[in-house]
Amino acid sequence: CFDAKECRTSNFPIQNIHEHQVVFMRDFEAQGGVAFLILYFTSADRYFYLPYEQLAVFWNRSKTGHAKHFKIEELDTQYELTCNGCYIHYLEAIQKDLDTREF
Repeated sequence: CFDAKECRTSNFPIQNIHEHQVVFMRDFEAQGGVAFLILYFTSADRYFYLPYEQLAVFWNRSKTGHAKHFKIEELDTQYELTCNGCYIHYLEAIQKDLDTREF
């Protein structure tokens, strides 16, 4: 389960992610699935794989009076993606994500 989002600045607004998306991703993960976002920061021309677990941290943080965004610098660079023209290579990031999980 994934979605792709784009941002023009180095701060990604949480409002660009809808609550129903977060709930669906949470439930999908609870059933043993893998949920993530692919983020493109146009100003930096950088792509990232954002695992649901990290998205949930940013989401929950924004709901408890903290920043309503997260910064590109907060993302794990091991999940930075390469883009070859029109293809975004995210399969290796999924494998890295799976390697960190306990089943």
